Amino acid sequence: MTDQLTDRTPGREDGEVGRSRLRKEDARLVTGQTNWTDNITVAGLLHLAILRSPMAHARIDRVDVTPALERPGVVAAFTGRDLAEGLGSLPCAWPVTEDIVLPDHPPVAVDEVRYAGDPVAVVVARDRYAAADALEAVEVDYTPLDPVLDLEAALADGSPLVHTDKGTNRCYDWPLATGEDYATVRARADVVVRRRFLQQRLIPNPMEPRAVVVTPLAASAEYTVYSATQIPHVLRVMLSVVTGVPEQKLRIVAPDVGGGFGSKLQVYGEEALALAVARRLGRPVKWTESRSENYLATHHGRGQIQDVEIAANRDGKLLGLKVDLLADMGAYLMLVTPGIPILGAFMYPGIYKMDAYSFHCTGVFTTRTPTDAYRGAGRPEATFAIERIMDELAAELGLDPVELRRRNWIGHNEFPYTAIAGLTYDSGNYEAATDKALALFGYDDLRAEQERRRAADDPVRLGIGVSTYTEMCGLAPSRVLRDLRYAAGGWEAASIRMLPTGKVEVVTGTSPHGQGHVTCWSQIAADVLGVPFEDVEVLHGDTKSAPQGMDTYGSRSLVVGGTAVHQAARKVVDKARKVAAHLLEANENDLDFTDGVFSVKGSPEARRTIQEVAFETFSSHDLPDGMEPTINAEHLVDPDNFSYPHGTHLCAVEIDTETGRTAIRSYVSVDDVGRVINPMIVEGQVHGGVAQGIAQALYEEAVYDDQGSLVSGTMADYLVPSAADLPEFVTDRTETPATSNPLGVKGVGESGTIASTPAVVNAIIDALRPLGVTDVPMPCTPERVWRAVRDARAAGAATAEEGAS
Repeated sequence: MTDQLTDRTPGREDGEVGRSRLRKEDARLVTGQTNWTDNITVAGLLHLAILRSPMAHARIDRVDVTPALERPGVVAAFTGRDLAEGLGSLPCAWPVTEDIVLPDHPPVAVDEVRYAGDPVAVVVARDRYAAADALEAVEVDYTPLDPVLDLEAALADGSPLVHTDKGTNRCYDWPLATGEDYATVRARADVVVRRRFLQQRLIPNPMEPRAVVVTPLAASAEYTVYSATQIPHVLRVMLSVVTGVPEQKLRIVAPDVGGGFGSKLQVYGEEALALAVARRLGRPVKWTESRSENYLATHHGRGQIQDVEIAANRDGKLLGLKVDLLADMGAYLMLVTPGIPILGAFMYPGIYKMDAYSFHCTGVFTTRTPTDAYRGAGRPEATFAIERIMDELAAELGLDPVELRRRNWIGHNEFPYTAIAGLTYDSGNYEAATDKALALFGYDDLRAEQERRRAADDPVRLGIGVSTYTEMCGLAPSRVLRDLRYAAGGWEAASIRMLPTGKVEVVTGTSPHGQGHVTCWSQIAADVLGVPFEDVEVLHGDTKSAPQGMDTYGSRSLVVGGTAVHQAARKVVDKARKVAAHLLEANENDLDFTDGVFSVKGSPEARRTIQEVAFETFSSHDLPDGMEPTINAEHLVDPDNFSYPHGTHLCAVEIDTETGRTAIRSYVSVDDVGRVINPMIVEGQVHGGVAQGIAQALYEEAVYDDQGSLVSGTMADYLVPSAADLPEFVTDRTETPATSNPLGVKGVGESGTIASTPAVVNAIIDALRPLGVTDVPMPCTPERVWRAVRDARAAGAATAEEGAS
């Protein structure tokens, strides 16, 4: 593979790829020279504020915005009915089954509100404070309706309905059965372990809240939409569909975007509202959400009930896996809501070999904020389930959890390997990653310490958690997405422009929001073209300057977008070779290209730099006959397969059984993300991902009361961990290049989040299992841990008393 990659990647021996370059993006960020959407001001700017329902479910009897129009500074006010004519339903691009229930999703509710935070009226004023104050004057009469909150109860006969016109709260049923018949396999198993796991709702917390600014150009009916979005190209298409504004009249700009974690992979009602209001009033409009609005109205993540059953022989050989999933859709289907659990469907078997796999997902409507993509998007849920049930099986069999995994994972010599769920894993070495992690962790020493402390009945229990994962990322193959009923493709575009002065412009269809694309794309292009890293400029996030693209999500940017940059740069070199050969009066095949210089084999003094070729092409004084005067090139990539990073994460916790407090003592991760472009950026992605996975395990949860009101609606109630709450991470890598792309790269943006949550929870259960605890619902707060210990001890005492009697 190494020779193959070297052959495919012209450039320097000591090139840019593989170097820990400081990020080009950071100078502006740390000196306050950023251009967030909320920083944008234009003449005549109006501000939009949204009145949201305080009730989870109610009929709207009356909305009167007239009193708001009398408030100082107010220019206009609208109800949902006022705006209905110019606004269509918000889009769902992933109808996962033919008979899926697809309710209308108006940007502003008209007859009924279906979650606390559903918009009911819009006020437009000359400043944001006047708009917010005027919301108090809007009069709304509601008739309360019963909320729908429990997933199982929502499917029962007689349940209140979220969408009465649909006659059901069941959104869809999606089955997958592969390999042998699961029931047959189960019947021959020696051991069957069944558990129920809960994936709590999570609220994304990017540093920058959502915002949108729309500026109209009345003379030509054109609109520029600035949005804190991950998906400017997708947003352009969807806003055209929702508002009726022709696509060619829309320009979408994602300026500096302060994080997303999937929450900005969305087409939100506020974006459509801002465009509709700007169109109606002929004035520029801005909306920026408050943090409390963010908690109510930005989509949530996770929200699942997982019933998982695993069947095995007594020696630990896996036979089959069965997963029954209830997935909370929330009140409406947003852009990819139904597809998130389906992405996970292919990852529940993880890295393990087995004979049968049965999966069934039921999507359920509730009167809560809609769910959608959150870092990992279906794959963290799947990895949690398989890694937790593997630990439960190991305990049932009396095996070390690492040993059980070794007996069942795909060997490094078996790749490419078609896993039981149907995906073909192209490369991997689970043994190498695990061995390195165990050595860094001091696994045997920690197990010995654990035994000593258990023998001494230490009230502070030591627990050791294991998570050996893989994931499908580089969300791309368009034909696979077609088969999954996803509306869009998964290709990506890039173009390279060699300027007359020898500098380089890279135009990418990816849209970064913290990942470091500008730096990494510069490294890739600099290596292929043989130009200085500093001479490369990367343009992105603007549908005018970068008109083609499928944007950023699903750890796809490097695997698909980076590959497009690489291939476009190779095309530039190929075009430049023709010009250089003509200028040097040599055959193209007789030219070497190294360090940005074309030279004639055997006559190294005959040479032209690629910068010289760029100028000669610009002047066009002496080009080969019939050649266009350009060496610029573009390339579109549509991969044949996903990429499959993998790794082993190990966590040691200490739990005070008297208080329930959990402290992470050590955390080790060894990830294999293929060939690494920038090790420092990879390290940052792993650190951030692990932090978010630990947050789900220990801290974060969107909590609703029995009326459907969000009671964790501020940072005082929703616990986002800081650096002070997290341990030092020990990270390392193994490298098994991907064979599915010429760079040999795999994704990394979500790996830490996918792997870390089960590692932490497995450590907690490992610490408490001798006390009789087999599960603690996430987040594993001190109270929940304490209650689990108390209940297990009480159950143990009751059992002992029964035995004595």
